[in-house]
Amino acid sequence: MVIPYMPMLVPPVNWTGYDKGGHLFLPSYVMRTHGVRQQREAIKRAPRKQLEPIFEALDTLGHTKWRINKKVLSVVDRIWASGGRLADLVDRYDVPLPDKPDTDDEAKIKKWKWTVKSVQKENRERYSLRCDIELKLAVARKMKDEEGFYYPHNVDFRGRAYPMHPHLNHLGSDLCRGILEFADGRPLGKSGLRWLKIHLANLYAGGVDKLSHEGRVAFSENHFEDIFDSANKPLEGRRWWLKAEDPLQCLAVCITLTEALKSPSPETFISHIPVHQDGSCNGLQHYAALGRDKLGAVAVNLVAGEKPADVYSGIAARVSNIMHKDAQKDPAIFPDALHARTLVNEVDRKLVKQTVMTSVYGVTYIGAREQIKRRLKERNAIPDDTELFGASCYAAKVTLTALEEMFQGARGIMNWLGDCAKIIASENQPVRWSTPLGLPVVQPYRKLGSHIIKTSLQMLSLQRETDKEFVIPVRWKTSHHAHWSLMRCPWSFQIFSSSYKLWGLAF
Repeated sequence: MVIPYMPMLVPPVNWTGYDKGGHLFLPSYVMRTHGVRQQREAIKRAPRKQLEPIFEALDTLGHTKWRINKKVLSVVDRIWASGGRLADLVDRYDVPLPDKPDTDDEAKIKKWKWTVKSVQKENRERYSLRCDIELKLAVARKMKDEEGFYYPHNVDFRGRAYPMHPHLNHLGSDLCRGILEFADGRPLGKSGLRWLKIHLANLYAGGVDKLSHEGRVAFSENHFEDIFDSANKPLEGRRWWLKAEDPLQCLAVCITLTEALKSPSPETFISHIPVHQDGSCNGLQHYAALGRDKLGAVAVNLVAGEKPADVYSGIAARVSNIMHKDAQKDPAIFPDALHARTLVNEVDRKLVKQTVMTSVYGVTYIGAREQIKRRLKERNAIPDDTELFGASCYAAKVTLTALEEMFQGARGIMNWLGDCAKIIASENQPVRWSTPLGLPVVQPYRKLGSHIIKTSLQMLSLQRETDKEFVIPVRWKTSHHAHWSLMRCPWSFQIFSSSYKLWGLAF
């Protein structure tokens, strides 16, 4: 297979202009404009002095040296060779298609056809995931004997930084992050050893990551026996690491922590593990800051506290309260009462987390329904597909209602920003702004027009963007109201991609 934008074995070229920097010979652009002329012109016109903070940030990311964690890769290869299915790796085999029932009963035939479609969809998804894993592992195997390598970075139109290599990078899945580590290690020291224990608890999750820092350190220290067993016998032992929410990253930390604690001097042990510092629902953090919302700030950890607040658990508790009340109602009068009774014990932070996270970016009712449906399907909570669909519809409606009740300030700001965007678009102007780092940003949304191409055989109608501006409105639909907001949030002033930053272990 050919993957042109591989990690580099030498440091990337420093950025000095729109198309000057990054790879030595492959085409490299400082921003991913996706053909949007106005955005491309804006970045080209910006003075170099104005863009220097952007260039410096991208150069810093690009000059960070990475390497493959061979011990974790070896475990992944063994799991993959034996058929997958462990550590969130997809099953390497397809689900067998059900046999056609030997009957003329239309209901049974219809149910069989529905099951066949469902199995075929599952197999297509498995195939896609297998291809994704094969690409990641192909890169890892190619790079595993290298002393180190580099990822040239560029930004999207909002200024969020991404590696130009798409498959195996530090913003990827647990698989990617588990088999990548810093090439240049640092002595742990007292602080680093403590943060390694905190990091392990964060990766294990399951509520442990919501303890105080001291509580997380205590969790790791209380599981030293499991940590040593995971490091020494990852697949033959008790497999404690597989219970973690991010199992491969957890295994990597178990191995490093075991080696450090069994060394003559743990504090001088050289660690290569990145420690992640995660945000708490970044979208709501922006809204709380914009609105000077003290209650919202507490909910998303903009205010210091001994234990981290968990906005997702708060929403889950509100959803659970609504469902408990609905479950008491008469199904003849309130049909959703049956769904409430089915779901009342299924509501937890994981069920609502994705919907809460994407609500501030304008998630639709349909999007929320699909997110919740996937979570319910993962845990096989409702085997019947028809009942699963109905329950997902109800759960999405309740979750959006709870969000509306708990974050009225955020909704008000969303509406105000949406109104501003409509006024700007009514003058056929794009929504544009400059970030505090000096990056010019132009919203890339345009009205679509058709273009007819005549050939000797037929006429083809192609869709293409016009010069007319278009703000994509998204309905935040609940059981009572419909609110409109922007598809994107133009007030995200981040240069670093994703919701975490990478830190070395020498503090």
